[in-house]
Parts: sequence; structure tokens; C-alpha cells
Amino acid sequence: MLLTEALPYVTSGFFLGVIAGFMPSPLTTLVITETLQHNKRQGAIVAAVPIITDVPIILGVLFVLAKISELTIVLGFISLLGALFLVRLACGMLSIKGVELNIQSVKPDSLRKGIITNFLNPNPYLFWATVGGPTVLNGYAVSWLAAAGFIGTFFFFLVVIKMLLAVIVEHFKTFMTSKTYIYALRVMGIMLLVFAALFLKDGLALLGMI
Repeated sequence: MLLTEALPYVTSGFFLGVIAGFMPSPLTTLVITETLQHNKRQGAIVAAVPIITDVPIILGVLFVLAKISELTIVLGFISLLGALFLVRLACGMLSIKGVELNIQSVKPDSLRKGIITNFLNPNPYLFWATVGGPTVLNGYAVSWLAAAGFIGTFFFFLVVIKMLLAVIVEHFKTFMTSKTYIYALRVMGIMLLVFAALFLKDGLALLGMI
């Protein structure tokens, strides 16, 4: 029974993790540049950075959201903001032409650069505040397994996909500008619009508009 209840959250974690893994971002660019400058091991180190940087973000967001969990109107607006955030990401993925890289020869310092890059990137804060955090709390209301399943699946596929990009880029340096990558991003952009529609529905329901 617990596994059945957790399945929608595990599925969401899978899709969002895969999309986040492939999505062009400052961290994705750093994964690629560290791989091209040095090797796939340095790229993989950067790929694992979200496990370090996102934990304090998640804890802070969950603390705040737990305090306002009784304020249905506030949660409704947060869901609407999550929908807008996902639409913004989707539009970016649907219009992407490829990733431009500026490769310079420098000594490897992948972990530090990755941590700084991700902490300064607003997207993790926006994601966990408007999409990830509410999903975790909704999952926890169902069962602890649902919440843990979403977080674990999301991070597993986020990190694995970015590591996979490092391996691909080391062997196929033009992959990030290839039609395969661009078409994959556009498919994932459409998937993000589906998630945006779900968050829009939840937000309107919480506001009593549907």
C-alpha cells in the first residue's frame, strides 16, 4: 500500500530529475567545461554538487513551508508561482539552440567551482521553494516513503544524467550542439508544461477557484 501511494511521487522525482539533469544551466555548463578542460572525472565531481548545495536549501524551504502549511491561500499562490517557474524553464528549453562553451585552460578546482556556481544560481532556490518543497510536503502527508522517494529519485537521476553528460561530452564533443540534444530538450520542455499545468490546477484548487 505504501509503495502504491509513493509511486506518483517517485515518478515525479524521476521525470523532474531527468529534466534537471539535461537542462542547460550554469552547473551543466560547468560540468561540460570541466570535462573538456580536464576529464570526465572532474565533470562528474561537479555533477554531484547538488547533493551538497541543495540540502540546506531544502531544509530551509521545508521549515518555512511547514510553518505556513495551514495557510491554504499562501500555498495556493506558491503553487501558481511554481507553475510560472516551470513554464519559464519550459520556454527556455523549447527555444534552446545548444550550449555555448568558453573553454580556457586552468587547473582543476571542480568541487569549489561547482559549489559556488550552484549556490549563486537562483534556480535551485526557486525550484525547491515553489515546486520541490511543496511536493515533498504533499508526499509526506501521504507517507514518509513518498517524500523520501521523491527526493531520492530526483537527486539520483539529476546527478546520474549530469555524470552521463560528462562521459558523452568527453567522447563526443559536439553533442551539446547536436540535433539529438536539442530535440531531447524540447521533448522535456513539453513535459515541464504538463507539470506546470498540474501545479496550476493545484494552485487554483487551493485558492478555491476550481
